[in-house]
Amino acid sequence: MASSGVVFPVSTGTERSTSALGRAVVADALRPVDPVGARAAEHETNWRADYLVHFRRLVEAGLTSGDAARASAAAGLASLHDRMRVVTGDGEVGLREAFDRAPDASAELSTVTVGGDGDTDRELSLPYRGERLRGDALFRQLDAWVGAGVVEPSCAEAVRAVAANPDWLDLSDVRVVALGAGAEMGPTHSLLRWGGEVVAVDLPRPQLWRDLLETARRYGGRLRVPVAAARRDHADLAEVAGADLLHQLPAVADWLLGVDGRLVVGNYVYADGATNVRVCAAVDALTEHLRGRRPDTAMAFLATPTDVFAAPGEAVAQADEKYRQPSALRTLRGPVRMLSAGRLLRRNYPPAADPGVCDSLVAQQGPNYALAKRLQRWRAAVARHEGATVSFKVAPPTRTRSVVKNRVLAAAYAGAPAFGVEVFEPATSNTLMAALLVHDLRNRPPVREHVWQEEAQGAAHGGLWRMPYAPRSALGLAALLGLGGARN
Repeated sequence: MASSGVVFPVSTGTERSTSALGRAVVADALRPVDPVGARAAEHETNWRADYLVHFRRLVEAGLTSGDAARASAAAGLASLHDRMRVVTGDGEVGLREAFDRAPDASAELSTVTVGGDGDTDRELSLPYRGERLRGDALFRQLDAWVGAGVVEPSCAEAVRAVAANPDWLDLSDVRVVALGAGAEMGPTHSLLRWGGEVVAVDLPRPQLWRDLLETARRYGGRLRVPVAAARRDHADLAEVAGADLLHQLPAVADWLLGVDGRLVVGNYVYADGATNVRVCAAVDALTEHLRGRRPDTAMAFLATPTDVFAAPGEAVAQADEKYRQPSALRTLRGPVRMLSAGRLLRRNYPPAADPGVCDSLVAQQGPNYALAKRLQRWRAAVARHEGATVSFKVAPPTRTRSVVKNRVLAAAYAGAPAFGVEVFEPATSNTLMAALLVHDLRNRPPVREHVWQEEAQGAAHGGLWRMPYAPRSALGLAALLGLGGARN
């Protein structure tokens, strides 16, 4: 485990256990709404394998009311902030207390702004299967996705609204802080193409920054780049650009507080394994700190489709219709279920459930990934209720590098179309998600009666919510079907 920066708390002796932290935070989140579930999470002896049931229980416990879901979210966030630690040169402090310490002078960040001389695009277009869809072609594709159950109707409506109002693409009135600016799923590329101003935060990796700088120079937007103040005049900007959220949290906070204009903090960070929880905890603490000093700060999140969500009754009805339709899978369903003792090809929902619970958690992604993504959902629910502008969107299954390097997931994605699930290319996903961000910044999403309704609005789940079979019960078969087509 890391010896400095944001770290897990010590659980026993000198061990900083990721499982102990996960059990404790999930139990604390369940405690206000499901005390029995909280005890079950606390006493789970095989967290790495059996975490799935507890993350599902978090969603189910929040379905009784919006207040219950928000109370659970607030308790989970408080537990995380109370437990996570920041190791400094002279000791260890709590996550919140890290901002009370003055950043080391050597960590002070300066800004270099890079602008491009390219044209500013004021027409919404979507790269898709070798074409660039715009106008009627874009609208036909949106209709096709809705008809196939790939996106929720509200997603298509939002994209149509952006296309009909191209002036919305001009985001010169805000500063979009892209945490994880180089992420494949992030909006950096689209926002720069539309002439926006992106405040970029990502690790000091020269090739990553060369790619970002090349994009900025190609289009009409502007990229604000963090650079160590002492190295601001270095000849090669890519060599000195970047900031590490895990180890430079106070310095990044001070830098962002010095940015003029209204901030939109977008969380697009990702790391492998336990580091993902650490960096997402750092981002959440940073966001809370910024909002405390600049209350008009907006937030943006992309939720993974491979999580547990409540799906509206309309989605349940379409899944049920698909379940009853004649197909090769329906013919094989009986024998497959019998041979697998009922584990495979289970029905996605009970008939007429409203809402239904779609459990798309993938065991291979692990409890750290699940917790990191759940933190974002909790923050979105709490912040929206507190009056913040929050863009929270479920993104489609996408062939990102982090996904396809896992052979099981890569094969499952290759075989997913057999079950009515469309897997998107990164360029399509990130442009679609950027358009939905624009919509939410121009049309503030309301607080709804239930948190699950807020999460379902504009969801582009790729078809997971409207497929006939419980996603995990079809994953193995999808992987078998996709073995020949998986891209590694």
